[in-house]
Order: sequence, then structure tokens, then C-alpha cells
Amino acid sequence: MKLGMENFLQKKIFTSNINDIVSVLKKGGLAVFPTDTLYGILANAFDKNSVEYLYKIKQRKPEKPYLILIKDLSSLEPFKVVISEKEKKLLEYKGITVILDINEKDKFNYLHRGINSLAFRIPKEGIILQLLEKLNFPVVAPSVNPEGKPPARNIKEAYKYFKNSIDIYFDYGEIYNKKPSTIVKIQKDKPVIIREGSTSLEDIKKLLNKNRVSNNNRV
Repeated sequence: MKLGMENFLQKKIFTSNINDIVSVLKKGGLAVFPTDTLYGILANAFDKNSVEYLYKIKQRKPEKPYLILIKDLSSLEPFKVVISEKEKKLLEYKGITVILDINEKDKFNYLHRGINSLAFRIPKEGIILQLLEKLNFPVVAPSVNPEGKPPARNIKEAYKYFKNSIDIYFDYGEIYNKKPSTIVKIQKDKPVIIREGSTSLEDIKKLLNKNRVSNNNRV
């Protein structure tokens, strides 16, 4: 039976209160919420059960890791990453997704899926920054769609995909025509584009060349 929007609203899994999202995520639930690119399905990155359930409902290939949204560089500490000054600069610029090798391989195997590295981003803008400030953990944030389907642009499309498999939906209106973030990995001290997005390779090189530093530091 198809739900109209009126019935959808009566299900009480729709909200415009950010504190409702905080509550659900802290309890291990899943939430549809706007990121700095598109709507994402958010889960506590430290909750293995939530992450595995997200793989199940998205029908995502198990070998493909999710990117992780963090509020600042201090959020990297639990992962024991080794991070260069260039990688720090890219993350602090905000809006660029950076792939980092992690040393806590066994603990976070459910996140890196055997690759031993993870993609991190500090969001560039938007209400997602407010949410991350209210949480004490990073979140995985894949787009709102089953594998192979177009991403949802609003919560009605999101609900058609996942219905009650998602605990709560945050309505932020229509989101569309936004480019995904650029995914970058520093290899041999040079930026390599893994996925083209909103920040060009030229802009990344300009950013990195402002101060040419390559010392590695453990976070």
C-alpha cells in the first residue's frame, strides 16, 4: 500500500528538529539528513551494528567502504591515522574528502572492509555542521538510494526507497544539482583524484602549494 504525504507525516518519523536526529543517532538508529552535498543516510560510525544494517538496506557491495563525516581533525584520533600536513590542509579547507590510512585496522574492519584506509570529510557548509557539533562521534553518510538507483532529492523520495527501514527523516526541502565532493589521496607527496567533484585538481594543487610541507604526524 502506497503512502501519501499526509499518511507519511502521521508516521512520526518525519522531523524538522535537529535534536530528534541527535537522539536517534545516539541510540544507534539511522537518519536521513542533509549533508553539504546531498541527503545522506547517517549512522554512528562507531556503532558496528548500525553500519552493517546500513549495508543491508542499501544493498551495497560489502567490499565498498562508506565515507565518514567528521567535525574537526580531533575526530580522527580514535582511528590512529598517520596524516601529513598536506592531508591536514585538505581536510581543514573543508568540503574535500581525503583518504587516509588507519592503524586501528582490526577495530574498524567493519568500516574499512579490508582496505585499511578510510575516506574522511569535514563538511564545507550547511546544517550538517550543527549536527556534528551536537554529536560526540563521526557519522557514515552515504547517499539516500539503494545501490544503482539515483539519490533521493527530498524526504518523500527517500521514504519511497527505504520506508520504515530508516528511523527518522529530516525535511530540508529539495536538494539537487549539487556536485559530490572531490575524493583525494596523497600518493608520493602528490594529490591524486580518486573521484572528480566540486573541487578541481588545479584548485587542490594551488591550496597545497601555498605552503609546501610534507612531514607526517600521528593523530
